[in-house]
Amino acid sequence: MKAKIAKCKVQIMLLGMLALAACTFQTKHRGYVFPADLQEQVADIKTTAELVDKVGAPQSKTMYGDEVWIYFGADENYRGPLAPTFTNETVLLAWVRGNRVLKTRVLHDADLPNVVIAEGETEIPAAIELSAIEELFNNIGRFSPAGLGQ
Repeated sequence: MKAKIAKCKVQIMLLGMLALAACTFQTKHRGYVFPADLQEQVADIKTTAELVDKVGAPQSKTMYGDEVWIYFGADENYRGPLAPTFTNETVLLAWVRGNRVLKTRVLHDADLPNVVIAEGETEIPAAIELSAIEELFNNIGRFSPAGLGQ
């Protein structure tokens, strides 16, 4: 009888730990972490050297047409076993000619187009996508500060 009670307590404890793990919340920053006053900071930038000094090197540059430097940043939110959601998506576009920055534009969540992958096309992930639980078990033994270099 005591063995059954002990076994039941262990099972309840394991179930409680699993429920607690499912309630985790984690945010990862993807790309650039922009300041809240990004629009004001980039408004007076006139040269590419100033832009690189304030924001950094662009993630991408256009290949055709006007040269545009593209910077992207987003928060990826994990809530337990649910699919990740993205918030605070920000894109900085800088039109460049030679060493001059002609104009800049900052786009936030509502300003960004809703891109849909057409049927038959393969979505190319930027990195391996893991849920919070998968990441927990895949990162056991690997310790690094959260949000750095990601």
